[in-house]
Amino acid sequence: MGLYERIIRKEEKIALVGLGYVGMPIAVAFAKKADVIGFDLNEEKIDLYRQGIDPTNEVGDKAIQDTTVLFTSDEGQLDNAKFFVVAVPTPVNGDHTPNLAPVEGASHVVGRHLCPGSVVVFESTVYPGVTEEICMPILEKESGLRCGRDFKIGYSPERINPGDKVHRLETITKIVSGMDEETLDTVAKVYELVVEAGVHRAESIRVAEAAKVIENSQRDINIAFMNELSIIFNRMGIDTKAVLEAAGTKWNFLKFRPGLVGGHCIGVDPYYLTYKAEELGYHSQIISSGRRINADMGKYVAENLVKNLIRADIRVRDARVALLGFTFKENCPDTRNTRVIDIVNELKEYGIRPLIADPVADAKDAEGEYGIEFVDWKDIRDVNAVILAVAHDEFLSLTKSDIASMYRQGEKRVLLDIKGLLDRKTYEEAGYRYWRL
Repeated sequence: MGLYERIIRKEEKIALVGLGYVGMPIAVAFAKKADVIGFDLNEEKIDLYRQGIDPTNEVGDKAIQDTTVLFTSDEGQLDNAKFFVVAVPTPVNGDHTPNLAPVEGASHVVGRHLCPGSVVVFESTVYPGVTEEICMPILEKESGLRCGRDFKIGYSPERINPGDKVHRLETITKIVSGMDEETLDTVAKVYELVVEAGVHRAESIRVAEAAKVIENSQRDINIAFMNELSIIFNRMGIDTKAVLEAAGTKWNFLKFRPGLVGGHCIGVDPYYLTYKAEELGYHSQIISSGRRINADMGKYVAENLVKNLIRADIRVRDARVALLGFTFKENCPDTRNTRVIDIVNELKEYGIRPLIADPVADAKDAEGEYGIEFVDWKDIRDVNAVILAVAHDEFLSLTKSDIASMYRQGEKRVLLDIKGLLDRKTYEEAGYRYWRL
């Protein structure tokens, strides 16, 4: 009887290592079919899960309360698992080189608890070669076992889209791979337990790693093109949103939009690919150019705020500015690698310290990582400018009266609508100096 059969008979357990936006939903999904151990080093996070609280908002409190996952920060519990899924973040360093410390650390942890017959599947986004060239030797060293003889490895890149309630783990085709056919078959069958959309069996681990890293690189490049168009059309005095709506009437036009590109995927993954390419002697042109454009958009937004303040005869240094939204995307509490911080930092260069409101963001994380303290948008008064930065549902419901209440009465009003949420004509006719990407 194989490992898959023992898992569905609940004779062996699945362990999820890393319980963030990716690992936790996977753990909850697997627990509907198997016995699952959910491990994370963050004791505070584990405590919240044990209380039935979902700090990620990915599955909701009720799902956490109802799940049978054993949430733990006790590494010893991993001795009871045979199938391991590693779902830790893979960020970049300050110089944009890959920071593999989390996935290496997870490999050390898992390695200490491997036994003959174990299978380890990595979900973290990496450049081709990391699973076999970096993670596998760590597993062997920590376990004293030989990969391929005593235990097996695979790779199945995460495709969860934080905050997206439509495209979920169950509804997105899952890429799976294994070091050999037997491992591939086991990994595929285990994921088929929870992925209703089915799996795609990649021909090798490196192919699966490459497939993942180009998915977000492609999106990054397409958004960079939209951002460049926005810069060009703003100089021409043409509304970019109107141009894209017109072009979008063609059946094969790709409907991307300009905007800030942050988060732990699209704003990070391209650096993994260009890093490996440069190691091999090739300097990326398209990928790197797109990344540079997107990385500069926060500064571009701040510069245009300053320009509009000047045009409205508002003294820049004394300007009061409200910034609505701080997370890297709408309806998601995650502030990791948010590019809204670029707007904040650039405004500080002009002597402006904006009031920042975000009803969705994890306030503790924002304060700890960025030194940001939020205000309630309902308490914002007497500002000269508002930057609508993130399309949270709560901001989508803001009325014209709500927005007007934030401004200093009797003075000119500057409104930057980064996401193009508002009707331009309505606000221009009301006397606002309106600008958007």
